[in-house]
Amino acid sequence: MAELEADLDHIIPSSILPPFWAKLVVGFVSLLCFARSYDGDFVFDDSEAIVNNKDLRAETPLGDLWHHDFWGSRLSSNTSHKSYRPLTVLTFRVNYYLSGGFHPVSFHMVNILLHGGVSVLMVDVFSVLFGGLQYTSKGRRLNLAPRSSLLAALLFAVHPVHTECVAGVVGRADLLGALFFLLSFLGYCKAFRESNKEGTHSTFWVLLSIILGAVAMLCKEQGITVLGLNAVFDILVIGKLNVLEIVQKVLHKDKSLENTGVLRNGGFLFRMTLLALGGTGVLYMRWKIMGTGPPAFTEVDNPASFADSVLVRAINYNYYYSLNAWLLLCPWWLCFDWSMGCIPLIKSVGDWRVIALAALWFCLIGLICQALCSEDSHKRRILTLGLGFLIIPFLPASNLFFRVGFVVAERVLYLPSAGYCMLLTLGFGALSKHTKKKKLIAALILGILFINMLRCMIRSGEWRSEEQLFRSALSVCPLNAKVHYNVGKNLADKGNQTAAIRYYREAVRLNPKYVHAMNNLGNILKERNELQEAEELLSLAVQIQPDFAAAWMNLGIVQNSLKRFEAAEQSYRTAIKHRRKYPDCYYNLGRLYADLNRHVDALNAWRNATVLKPEHSLAWNNMIILLDNTGNLAQAEAVGREALGLIPNDHSLMFSLANVLGKSQKYKESEALFLKAIKAHPNTASYHGNLAVLYHRWGHLDLARKHYEISLQLDPTASGTKENYGLLRRKLEQMQKKDV
Repeated sequence: MAELEADLDHIIPSSILPPFWAKLVVGFVSLLCFARSYDGDFVFDDSEAIVNNKDLRAETPLGDLWHHDFWGSRLSSNTSHKSYRPLTVLTFRVNYYLSGGFHPVSFHMVNILLHGGVSVLMVDVFSVLFGGLQYTSKGRRLNLAPRSSLLAALLFAVHPVHTECVAGVVGRADLLGALFFLLSFLGYCKAFRESNKEGTHSTFWVLLSIILGAVAMLCKEQGITVLGLNAVFDILVIGKLNVLEIVQKVLHKDKSLENTGVLRNGGFLFRMTLLALGGTGVLYMRWKIMGTGPPAFTEVDNPASFADSVLVRAINYNYYYSLNAWLLLCPWWLCFDWSMGCIPLIKSVGDWRVIALAALWFCLIGLICQALCSEDSHKRRILTLGLGFLIIPFLPASNLFFRVGFVVAERVLYLPSAGYCMLLTLGFGALSKHTKKKKLIAALILGILFINMLRCMIRSGEWRSEEQLFRSALSVCPLNAKVHYNVGKNLADKGNQTAAIRYYREAVRLNPKYVHAMNNLGNILKERNELQEAEELLSLAVQIQPDFAAAWMNLGIVQNSLKRFEAAEQSYRTAIKHRRKYPDCYYNLGRLYADLNRHVDALNAWRNATVLKPEHSLAWNNMIILLDNTGNLAQAEAVGREALGLIPNDHSLMFSLANVLGKSQKYKESEALFLKAIKAHPNTASYHGNLAVLYHRWGHLDLARKHYEISLQLDPTASGTKENYGLLRRKLEQMQKKDV
């Protein structure tokens, strides 16, 4: 280890080597890299995991967090992704409570600070991995590798592949998982702090390490892999096991194998048993909570996993590994989503991309050989630990044990990148050893750190808004249908329907089975009155995915507009069949019945909508208006009061109930509601017009004239208001003549 430190002597100045200054530098640099994202919006998955997640709100019992997945769905649901991260969701809930709502700044600040904390902890972790474990008589751990640990921590802090975890709020799962992962590892190291005899340990710290590993898993699934890293560390650093020597003895059937110290050490076997039992127990509990069934993913999420040929699956999985390795090596082409055709399947060994697989395994085999065969025991240990830190946390995302719901995901590289930084630091040391141009190596390292910092800042800026994020992906993954879909959705939300149509069409072209793009495109065409094409698209969407409730409802709306009432009713009923709690569909079904003069059915449908969603203002309003129009004033008044009791600040409900009260000659109460509605929306012409009618009936003619005039100023084309105003003026003129 002293040799590596000497190799880095001319590269890292001694002034920043004391632990406090080293951690201060790493913390400052890590915060600087991602500070630009602090005032960003909620983007991409943040909408589902945070803004639309009812588990963040106070009305949801805290106990529900332990039965729901990361997105707020019940784990027992068939549609659940089974991502069980209750502690991460709990931090979101605390964030929401302390900031008084969905204010993204506070959420982003927590993420940035978490990354800073993880980066600072990395200084201690790397000092153990590079320098080994040695304590003073007072129990204080010695940092025997200050230069290499500082360099590796800096490389980790500024790696651009971390941007998704830090700038995307949902990345907090990875940040928290990494935090407790590192605490678990450092806790395991403390088990040997007070050991005077080789092989002794503190069982308390071993157990605490297992508990922290379980906590890491409750933040992000891959957190449990820390137990594997702890085992590898124990074998190599505490047990000082020479893997190559063991392999040679096994091959030569050497009887001295039985006398290998670490294998005969009772403390070592006890620790391994604790780690194995702890890991098995935690995984079993996780499996039981998940419902003992894996999540259901579609072919577009992970096409390689659906390939019939084992060879095709193996080739593509290894190609995905090579892409992950490339993102660590050259994190310039980053994308928020790598699915939906972004990476076409390799279907034969003749595909030129197979070269990437060969390059990956050539490098890995070379590193493994060095880790096993190097004469330098320190080098063997560092290489093995570096490869362990690179590979072990990545295993849950490797498709080896179960199918995952993505092709490539930058967020899963947060922890494995620490292993890469170890190997890179070792490489810089070896390069410095074999060249006399130390300043050139120092310049190279500074250049890499600066370029990565710059890339982090640029990428953080792209994560500030959905528009920038989605557009940045067009050049990286032009074949990704989801990228075009998200750009189109963002444009549609901003009212640019023409441009949105273009991107939705491209998404459907790239993926002809992309039902969500068809549904959104059909919606826009419906609004533009291009009903025939809208019906074709929505019919195709429900044909591809028969349980797509939203598409069935939208198809019903289009069919209703085309006066195909029976087909529309059937579509609405099918939507409700697939999504029983669908208030918007009941609302639209009620509108269909109202158009057909099936008033009782309409009222029942709207009542169902309000039962499922008590704040459904449109359904309440339609009930009041229908009852009013059919002369059921008492019932309309009762419904209106019930609605305002649930939604007291809804000005449209105030307006509708005020109309009913006016017809019932309850003028004073009606006036109060009209004035309250006008206060909330002073520029709505109909509010002033109907208040004028009330005053007209009530005999307050001057006030009636005032509000007629305000209404006509706001909407000069309102024929009913003009007619009523004309009647009032004639009445006032007649009254003036009588007075004369």
